[in-house]
Amino acid sequence: MLRLAGARLLDDRDYPAVRAALAVDPVGSCMVSARVEAAGLDPWRLGGEVWAADSRPSRSGRIQSLCFSGPNLIPLRGNTPALRSFADRALRRQRTCSSLVGPADQVLGLWEELADEWGPAREVRQDQPLLALDGSPSRQGDPLVRPVRADELDRYLPAAIAMFIEEVGVDPRAGDGGASYRARVAELIAGGRAFARFESGEVVFKAEIGALSATVGQIQGVWVHPDRRGHGLGTLGTAAVVSRLVRGMGRTASLYVNSYNGPALAAYRKIGFNQVGRYATVLF
Repeated sequence: MLRLAGARLLDDRDYPAVRAALAVDPVGSCMVSARVEAAGLDPWRLGGEVWAADSRPSRSGRIQSLCFSGPNLIPLRGNTPALRSFADRALRRQRTCSSLVGPADQVLGLWEELADEWGPAREVRQDQPLLALDGSPSRQGDPLVRPVRADELDRYLPAAIAMFIEEVGVDPRAGDGGASYRARVAELIAGGRAFARFESGEVVFKAEIGALSATVGQIQGVWVHPDRRGHGLGTLGTAAVVSRLVRGMGRTASLYVNSYNGPALAAYRKIGFNQVGRYATVLF
């Protein structure tokens, strides 16, 4: 078994213990749970690695520290020595992740260990309320919000790009002309996880289910056309996606949002979301 600076690369022998650790916080761990459930722990299938700072689990089968390293670096649990071991492992290779994201105490603690080598960050979002709703929304969903069809990709994509630029601050087409981002959006559409309201062939509301575990779906990319903002489309559109998740898919709906985004927080609270945790994101 490969050991590096105390952080252990997990494999399929650790799968039961990893699943048990993820189940402790199903909402907070949704992004990682969705990947692990679909692909197991083999790095090639998973598209990343899962690390633990623990030695191999004892008879209890418990893992006390956990971190996913892939397109994003996602520390889920661990004390200060564990975060230090994750940082040591991350620093032994070139940075390839686009962000650190996850529970705020974990992300900010890990960033303290990485900042001297990986900094400065493009942006650090320290306070992102993590919200969840496991029942019907308190607002009726917009009946015109529906899954996007595969033949609507070219009409949907400009709205997705606009959302990404507004939210992340970079153009997702940079580097490869948008091929990777287009493929990701097409994948979401093919999976029935991209939703929109079209008017005259143009997207005026959109949202996606970015991660879907066995128990939780994480909503992302909520966006309203600039000309239609302030008219409740975001609230009613998101309620429609929540209904699809809770009633149609049998999952808890979740999302996270920047604390300074007052209008979005107000809309989500109207729908019935409650805060269950706090995320943070470090953008590179």
